[in-house]
Amino acid sequence: MCGIIGKINLDGKKVSAENIEKMRDTMIHRGPDDKGIYINANVGLGHRRLSIIDLTELGRQPMTNEDKTLWLVYNGEIYNFKELKKILENKGHTFISNTDSEVILHAYEQWKEKCLDKFNGMFAFAIWDEKNKKLFLARDRYGIKPLYYYFKNNTFIFASEIKAILEDPRVKAAVCAPALLEYFTFQNIFSDKTLFSNIRLLPPGTFATIKSNDGKSFQQVTYWDYRFEEPSHPLSEQEYIQELDRLFAQAVKRQLMSDVPVGSYLSGGMDSGSITSVAGRHLPHLCTFTCGFDLSSASGLELGFDERKKAEALSYLYKTEHYEVVLKAGDMERVMEKLIWHLEDLRVGQCYPNYYVARLASNFVKVVLSGAGGDELFAGYPWRYYKAAASHDSNQYIEKYYHYWQRLVPENALSRFFKPETLEQIKKYSTFDVFKNVIKQQKEKVYAPEDHINKSLYFEIKTFLHGLFVVEDKLSMAHSLESRVPFMDNDLVEFAMKIPVKLKLRNLNKVIKADENELQRYLTRTRDGKIILRKAMSRYVPSHITNQIKQGFSAPDATWFRGESIDYISDLLLNKNAKIYNYFQPTFVENIINEHVSGKTNHRLFIWSLLCFEHWNKIFIDKKSTF
Repeated sequence: MCGIIGKINLDGKKVSAENIEKMRDTMIHRGPDDKGIYINANVGLGHRRLSIIDLTELGRQPMTNEDKTLWLVYNGEIYNFKELKKILENKGHTFISNTDSEVILHAYEQWKEKCLDKFNGMFAFAIWDEKNKKLFLARDRYGIKPLYYYFKNNTFIFASEIKAILEDPRVKAAVCAPALLEYFTFQNIFSDKTLFSNIRLLPPGTFATIKSNDGKSFQQVTYWDYRFEEPSHPLSEQEYIQELDRLFAQAVKRQLMSDVPVGSYLSGGMDSGSITSVAGRHLPHLCTFTCGFDLSSASGLELGFDERKKAEALSYLYKTEHYEVVLKAGDMERVMEKLIWHLEDLRVGQCYPNYYVARLASNFVKVVLSGAGGDELFAGYPWRYYKAAASHDSNQYIEKYYHYWQRLVPENALSRFFKPETLEQIKKYSTFDVFKNVIKQQKEKVYAPEDHINKSLYFEIKTFLHGLFVVEDKLSMAHSLESRVPFMDNDLVEFAMKIPVKLKLRNLNKVIKADENELQRYLTRTRDGKIILRKAMSRYVPSHITNQIKQGFSAPDATWFRGESIDYISDLLLNKNAKIYNYFQPTFVENIINEHVSGKTNHRLFIWSLLCFEHWNKIFIDKKSTF
């Protein structure tokens, strides 16, 4: 796991080594173990290394091939690199290291862009082809590893993090108004935009090329995409369970490869518990990590947010060395500025607990396993899918699901939320079109409720899970910690997408006919969602875990935002000089906070997003930070 940076001056001017080093070293947290640089006229590459595989100097990057015609900078892990290495050796390639980095180089030599089809792992990398004066960029299928780029003013820059790009003197930090609209509609960004004007995120499953002397040659190609569909010849339920069990165990085992200590998050839920169970069978000593919450002021549903007891019970069952961090009101305030500097690309959820648990884990291991992806592959959020599953056709489905995913500001309130000058910048930008374009990438025709569910699974794994991956990468790497996701193993993903919906959800045809009240009662009394996964994982975790109701990873912020944190919120957001009022109407923000404090509406996600954007402006636009 590393930090990568590269620059091409398309006007032919020589790249400054000092400039590359400065950009590279903004990401020292991503790679404190080693560093490297490559300069060739108007092309420069930089690398910060977090040593995980082959800890020797042979793994140093930028890495080159035998005749020095290809140069690689790479961030990630290829879990099947040993198998690929044998294939490449049989084809005449020679290796001097035991790294997966060298396998990528030779795989590109052998298969060019088709090498991407052979990689099972998470990655973002760039290869400079000196012979053809061409840069090749690629990102993994699922978007686990980020790769940003800037293309303007005769300059092309790419990096693992935006802050590295901002160090270039030609790049000026400014707000991208359409991305701001996306974020405050979905609490996420569904397009390839970022909040930074002119800085984009290479989409998952995509590669790009650009020639060093031709600014018009930039091309982007999608080499892989999800495809959820009902099988034409389904297996029996027992056959699905057996194969799912085999593929899951294989995925976890694959992702244990490491020359440094590996640990696992352990939330007390089924996904992380199952991963810990399998990992513990292969590792003689496994450390596990949990984040809990002080619930002394919590109420209602929040009283179930602390999963420490369940995690401790699983740790005892699996005989792990277990560590916990317990968060209380006020811990968010202490970390916000540093968190936003690391996060930079604002995305889904309230993520400061992730920052704390990653910091905890980094004290003991360099690699940690995460349960992300299980919900999105196996239908873990049934209350979402049912919102639109009873639609008559694709158009009605899209309209219903779009309405549901307006998580912060609904479309009919935008004119009251944004200031007139911001509205002017976004008047021709449609979040409905952005939403519809994601859905329509799942090209299956819609005939039945199962097809609507598969479209929902596609949409959420492309947007919601991708947002979680971006956040997880930034907050784990903030502590020089590599986070791996066994559920996103190629073989497991391909299999999961072809499992019939009826084996993932319990009573689809019955539930879609229920009214809103009946649906809520059904969801409260049943353990719907991930049915086939629950059955397959029953050999790894106790039945009271596999049968429990789905619970997200969240602090009791709804209560804290009304109580212990209200002064912090007021000082930051109700201050007439707050930076957010360069874009938003003060009255709208005040009403949101007042509705939350009064208990009328739970606006915790909205308030969190406002807090994040306020800090974001101070750090990146005003360049004011105190840490």
